[in-house]
Amino acid sequence: MFSRYGNMKVLLLGATGLLGHNVLLRLVEEGHQVVALVRHADSIRLEKRKWEEVTGSLLDYKTLVRASAGCDAIVNCAGTTDMSLRHYEDYLPVNRDLCRMLVKLMDEHGISTLVHASTVNTIGNGSAESLADETKPMQEPFKGSFYADSKYEGEEIILSAAAESRHVVVINPGYMLGPYDVKPSSGRMLLAAYKRPIMVAPKGGKAFVHVDDVARAMVSALTNGRNGERYIVVNGEGMLTIRQLYELQAQVCGYKQRVLTCPNWLLKTVGVVGDFLRWMGVKTQVSLRNIKQLLVREYYDNTHALCDLGIEFTPVRKAISDFYEYRKK
Repeated sequence: MFSRYGNMKVLLLGATGLLGHNVLLRLVEEGHQVVALVRHADSIRLEKRKWEEVTGSLLDYKTLVRASAGCDAIVNCAGTTDMSLRHYEDYLPVNRDLCRMLVKLMDEHGISTLVHASTVNTIGNGSAESLADETKPMQEPFKGSFYADSKYEGEEIILSAAAESRHVVVINPGYMLGPYDVKPSSGRMLLAAYKRPIMVAPKGGKAFVHVDDVARAMVSALTNGRNGERYIVVNGEGMLTIRQLYELQAQVCGYKQRVLTCPNWLLKTVGVVGDFLRWMGVKTQVSLRNIKQLLVREYYDNTHALCDLGIEFTPVRKAISDFYEYRKK
């Protein structure tokens, strides 16, 4: 599909995160004028500053209005992903309520284009025999997850804004790995196993994808995505077990490691203990639901993104090497 618009002035939200950094690089590289809304000045870890920064809270509507002045489009990479949060309400301000404000912003200030980053876990995870496409509904154990449920609510709000006069697209990325993982966030899965002689992994897996592939999909969706649709962005060769990911990391990074598979019953027991600690007020990412998400495989069909967004996917091994190359800087 050919681009329908020229370069745009784009309001970017969530620019300081893993996806946001990579999207910012892609937007600038493709000639778009970017306004990045950040909480603190100079919090974006990039050297060449070819964008404008506005400081303030993305949950303040007046700040959104100020930052979006003259913008043609919004790209929303913001999200609350912390799995240690104990209450559903903790996820809603950014994952749901911000989406309402963005639709209002479009209504009141004539912004016609919105590309929103969600998660592939708002879509059923499929099987090796039957890959899940964008039409497959959420399923356990992701349905009922505070994070996935809140992102799904946000998606519904965003997609409800699709109209003939608008261009609204949702991107559903898999588990992103790669450079500019400042905190780190998803890269913690890699660091947990790095150079350990013995590593224990759950039986499940994820649909891994290089974060730059998702960034390219987000930018392409500004002009090439179909209005009112979702796009699964995963690497078809990246649907690995966590054990396979760790074995691949050992190859890429050049060390020897024995990876053992942990029995499900033991991990579920740990999850029950985590639930008790959370009930006692202890902040921990360990919970039975989070553990169950590590016990299932994820199988997704990326055909829609391949056809409409023109993405050529990067090998997962390069996502791993790019993650560690960035950490050396």
